[in-house]
Amino acid sequence: MMQIQQFSYAADNLGYLIFGHRTAMAVDGGAVKEIRSFVRKRNLRLAFITNTHCHGDHTGGNEDLIQETGAIYLSPEESAEKGYIAIDGAVVRIHPTPGHSTDSVVFQVGGMLLTGDTLFNGTIGNCFSGDLKAFFQSIKLLMAFPAETLVYAGHDYVKESMAVARGLEPNNRDIATYLKRYAPDHVCSSLGEERRVNPYLRFNTPEITSYLKSKGLGVDTEYERWESLMSVT
Repeated sequence: MMQIQQFSYAADNLGYLIFGHRTAMAVDGGAVKEIRSFVRKRNLRLAFITNTHCHGDHTGGNEDLIQETGAIYLSPEESAEKGYIAIDGAVVRIHPTPGHSTDSVVFQVGGMLLTGDTLFNGTIGNCFSGDLKAFFQSIKLLMAFPAETLVYAGHDYVKESMAVARGLEPNNRDIATYLKRYAPDHVCSSLGEERRVNPYLRFNTPEITSYLKSKGLGVDTEYERWESLMSVT
């Protein structure tokens, strides 16, 4: 059975170690010292190093980890092309999710998703690729996972995200519940929770549709609602 360990580094970055009984893979491994210590204590072999996308705040630990461990580096494009990575006989599936960047991918570890800067806990990433339609399709892909799926993101923006969500839906009582469950030392939420508070997964709800209408924005189609929401937040 595969597990994941979350590591915080820099101001608000979150990186991960996916591991089985003997083997591990670092994803966005900026917390080099902490990852190295964890691997040694668990007597694991770091076999792979990869990223959810190639922005510098996610790739900063790659070279040090490669030099210190001899692990194989897989770029997001290589990971996406393979479609999966085997660790101790179990499979980590890789889903291309262009939008935040053209090379963004999501790692599926059983009922857990490492979503990088595609989907945060409470919000989504900026569309730096400029391709809103691709981002829309990526979000739709993630929305289709079961409600109990756990979301592990690339940054901790929870408090800021919920302030934005409250501005859009001041009567959404689920936001207070979401914040009560927030734990800075283990940032995680279920997809079901995200559907209740994350505006970017709620573009089809009457509340968000009403807000967009009040701004004179298009709401006739699902994509129009998405495009309108992206234009005001």
